[in-house]
Parts: sequence; C-alpha cells; structure tokens
Amino acid sequence: MKKLVGLFVAALFFLGLFIGTAGDVYAKEYKIGYVDLAKVFDDYKKTKDSEKTLNEQGKAKEAEMKKMIDELKKLRDEQALLSDKAKAEKQAAIDRKRMALQEFERSTRDQLVKERNDILAGIMKDIEKVVADYSKEKGYDIVMNSRMLLYSSQQDDLTAEVLSRLNK
Repeated sequence: MKKLVGLFVAALFFLGLFIGTAGDVYAKEYKIGYVDLAKVFDDYKKTKDSEKTLNEQGKAKEAEMKKMIDELKKLRDEQALLSDKAKAEKQAAIDRKRMALQEFERSTRDQLVKERNDILAGIMKDIEKVVADYSKEKGYDIVMNSRMLLYSSQQDDLTAEVLSRLNK
C-alpha cells in the first residue's frame, strides 16, 4: 500500500511539474494585431501607379492590334476584287497576317500578365516589409491578415498606420 501511495504522490509531483511548466509557457501574453491587406494593397500609391502604367501599356497594345486587324480587313476586301489566282496569293498573305495577329495577341497577353505578376510581387514585398518593421518597432508578436479573423477590436487594426508608412 505504501508503494501505491508513493507512486501516486510521485505521479502528482511530476504532473504538478508538467502543469507548472506548461502554465509558464501559456502565461505569456502576446501582442496581436491585424491588417486589412486588401485595403492596404488597393490604397497603396505604388499599386495605383502600377495599374495606371499597365492600363496605358494595354491601350497601346490594343491600338497596335486594331491596326493589324484593319490591315487584315483591307486584305480581305482587296481579295474579293481579284482573279482566282490572285485570290489564292492574297489568301496566303491573309493567313500570314492572321497568324502574326494571333501570335502578337498571345505574346502581348503573356507579357502583360508576367509584368503585372512581377509588379504585384514587388508590392507585396513592400507591404510585408513595412508590416514586419512596424510590428518589431511596436512590439507585436503576431500580425494577421484581417480576412483570417472572425472578430477583433478596432484597437488591434494596424491598417491605417501601415498604409501611412507605405505611402510616405
């Protein structure tokens, strides 16, 4: 019986040590904040400037494509007035223009998508750096994207400060 009581006391002692140690781990209070990443991204000056630049490039490429389409239409109109032999030659020219137009469209789309993705990656790096620097400076242990939260008080919202630092 004494052995059983001794084992029980020893088990309680080790359990107490474990709970005491675990309690110390969980006793730390974390400073937690959140950022509305979508708002920061949309309101960041660099995002707006990049969108403007990409839109201008897109319009320039559309103008080039429209010119190519007009040339293709002109060739088709000319083809209707020609003899059968000349029509066949004109059709070959039309086919080459159509292939060039398709290649131009594909390469332009790929180029603009790649450029957009590169710009977005750079913007996200800027945002992440500012959030990390601000968090370290203010002693935050965890900063989350607001979309991950079900609820948090406004006092934990770091969005305005992050946006202010980004747009300096």
